[in-house]
Amino acid sequence: MKVTKESSSPVEVILNVELDATDEDPFIDRSYRRTVGRLNIPGFRKGKAPRSIVESYVGRVALVQEALDFMIPETLNRALQDEEVQAFVEPRVEVTELEPVSFKATVPLEPSVDLGDFYSIRLEKEPVEISDEEVDQVLERIRRDMAPWEPVTRAVQFGDLLNLSVEGEMDGEVLINDQEIDYIPETTNVLPFPGFAEHLEGMEEGEHKDFTVTVPEEYPRAEYAGKDVAFKVDVLSIKEKALADLDDEFAKGVGEGFDDMEALRSHILERVTSEAEAQSNYAFQQQSMESLLESATISASDLLLEREIENMQEERERMLRNQRLDMDTYLAYVGKTEEEFHEELRPQAQDRLNRQLVVRQLAQAEELEVSDEEIQEEIETMVGGATDENQEAMRRTLNSESMTESIRSSLMSQKVMNRLMEIVQGLEPGAGVAEAEANTNTEEETGAEESDSETEGIAGSDAPDAEIDSPAGQDDPSDAEESNEGA
Repeated sequence: MKVTKESSSPVEVILNVELDATDEDPFIDRSYRRTVGRLNIPGFRKGKAPRSIVESYVGRVALVQEALDFMIPETLNRALQDEEVQAFVEPRVEVTELEPVSFKATVPLEPSVDLGDFYSIRLEKEPVEISDEEVDQVLERIRRDMAPWEPVTRAVQFGDLLNLSVEGEMDGEVLINDQEIDYIPETTNVLPFPGFAEHLEGMEEGEHKDFTVTVPEEYPRAEYAGKDVAFKVDVLSIKEKALADLDDEFAKGVGEGFDDMEALRSHILERVTSEAEAQSNYAFQQQSMESLLESATISASDLLLEREIENMQEERERMLRNQRLDMDTYLAYVGKTEEEFHEELRPQAQDRLNRQLVVRQLAQAEELEVSDEEIQEEIETMVGGATDENQEAMRRTLNSESMTESIRSSLMSQKVMNRLMEIVQGLEPGAGVAEAEANTNTEEETGAEESDSETEGIAGSDAPDAEIDSPAGQDDPSDAEESNEGA
């Protein structure tokens, strides 16, 4: 086996590996043993034909290609050991020849991360203060969420719940044909096309109206941009929220009930303060990390960035599959090529990679570790939220090697961020852990509940979802749920 270095840098080595017949023979023999059992060769029982016969029957190149799956990794591993090269992540391999087998391996090395004088960074957390006006705003949202829809005899206003029959035509083609659907006109509502909602204001129940909407030139679907849509709309009914008085009786009907309005306001203040502190803590974490990134000098193989871009693309594809979409449909929807989408991910991928590397380096600098006991405690905390019948299955899943490593990574990130916040505030190790962990826990709870009402047990709006079809209302299919906000 001949190994040569095509190039070498502090963060990356490119190796060219050439095998000779002696090197290949053991792998070809393994390939033969895997192949022979699948062949029916005249004159021989299945699986009993000698290697020379199999090789002449399928061709040596076929056996070589069969062997590549184990030949390349094992040969590369030996080459790395011989050259005393330690790969930071799995190398990228390109087969250059099959006879004899030759390949090029791009091997990322340990990145160089200098955190600079990060101990001198000083930041201050902004205190959290909640005003009476903010509490009033939450109260008003709760009042609107709880209010029933009741029929009115006036003209349409923004925020009403309308029942409509709608037909929309473009270039002689019917794009929209919905009967008796519910719709809430708002300036933020861009369905079925931007500008549609504004034409409904002032209409009366039972009124028919024909109007034309010109689709904006910047509309994400190029085939609709700049064109006119002719609408025919019938308003079948109009309803508005019947808002209750904000008194003690109202407070008793919120969630599980409060004794009076003062108790409800106190509960709202407590919850809003908790959420604001969690958001403040998160913002301070990000500010601390940005300061650390500014202080750091990072040098890494380009292959690490490409792998991070691939990871982000896979994450997007999983998200799309959950929405019953595929990447090709998504790209057509947003009007981008795969190459354009790939390049759009690059800045975010670079930022994610840099954060991972400085977190890793800070953990080493501060000698932070996550013990097996801490992982088990975290698993038990996670299992504790499951039903009794699911706990054991969940525990087995979380104790798998991949999941424990994921939990270890998450706990390490928490430790690093807690320590970083102590450093930028000039605190000794452990001095700010309790507060940081409390805020982190609150932040997680807030994130899990952010779609709920502002106070526990409060039901959301009882308005039905809008059903007007749209050829494309948003830049991203995942935004479709927000396209009729408030409905």
